[in-house]
Amino acid sequence: MAAEAQELPAKGRLLIRNIGLLLSGDLDKPVLDSDCLLIEDGVIAGFNADDADSEIDAQGCAVMPGLIDSHTHPVFGDWTPRQNQLGWIEMNVNGAVTSFLSAGEVHLPGRPKDAEGVRALAMVAQRCFLNFRPAGAKVIAGAPVPEMDFDREFYASLKAAGIHRIGEIGLGTVAKGADAARVTGWCRELGIETIMHTGGPSIAGSHLVTADDVLMAQPDVVSHVNGGPTSIPHEAVRELCKHATGALEAVHNGNEKSAIVALEATLEAGRLADFLLGTDAPAGSGVQPNGMLRMITLLASFGGLPAEQAICCATGNITRKRKLDQGMLEAGRPADIVFLDRPDGSDGKNVLEAMAMGNIPGIAAVMIDGKMRTGRSRSTPPSARVPRI
Repeated sequence: MAAEAQELPAKGRLLIRNIGLLLSGDLDKPVLDSDCLLIEDGVIAGFNADDADSEIDAQGCAVMPGLIDSHTHPVFGDWTPRQNQLGWIEMNVNGAVTSFLSAGEVHLPGRPKDAEGVRALAMVAQRCFLNFRPAGAKVIAGAPVPEMDFDREFYASLKAAGIHRIGEIGLGTVAKGADAARVTGWCRELGIETIMHTGGPSIAGSHLVTADDVLMAQPDVVSHVNGGPTSIPHEAVRELCKHATGALEAVHNGNEKSAIVALEATLEAGRLADFLLGTDAPAGSGVQPNGMLRMITLLASFGGLPAEQAICCATGNITRKRKLDQGMLEAGRPADIVFLDRPDGSDGKNVLEAMAMGNIPGIAAVMIDGKMRTGRSRSTPPSARVPRI
């Protein structure tokens, strides 16, 4: 019988040297003053050129944490029934994404909606992706969608089963303010993270969720504040960015103009550390292997946000707001690392300047837990430089 081999971090000490830009993912200090990175047993050990068992010459490439897609809809394996497409997770790794957070396994054909079935689906999805990591990707799955007939004991049973996050409120029968507030209140008491759909219906059976609904419920994450895909009015987006207490997420499968409105309102409110990025893929617009890179570049070009800070919205901000280990270049964290450079032919002396003018980066290599998972990306334009291994 075939069995998945257990994923283990790389062993030994690895030194990455000759780094052109070291981008930390930490909004407090997005660029680090070092040109090397030391990894031991798949974990970041420090930023000094100490003795190592092996070396990688970055050859001037920038290095950043692997991107975390804050909003995805996996099902089982590396397949999506939404587009009947294989390999979407692996191709997103080529687009610099090393971790994926599920917002609900809602695209499963015949998805159960009774309490026992919903709980079972969440447990199976969570356990399957603990054992199955396409191209080394970390898929954090098991996000049950709330329904009206679920009581507090249902959510307590989720916590007892090891489920720590629910799927989007609004994709099931729970959608409006008072009903959603009841669910977020129970989950807050139990220590379960809540996220809430924002905007018009995304699929048959989902609902319009307004800013008033979100403000009444106050979820931990306001999912796709820019719509998924249909946006609420821009003034309502601004109100959420001022008054929602949870993190504010913008997605590729949303309204790009509303994403810029949300960024501007978030900056005005002094809340950039609350701003997260995702794709909301797979979705009606398909699978977007470069979706996270495009969102970062949108913020850095049309949004005018320094590119090194835009990267933090797809890495360290998600790490902190959604309580993950990965997503920052810091001693003690997993060595989920992306080598990148300006795309060949782009203006700008480095990748940050290329992004500021609207060009997505060229991904030169992707490492997860200290193991190289890709060379030069199959989904981005070629990077001007590549590391030498």
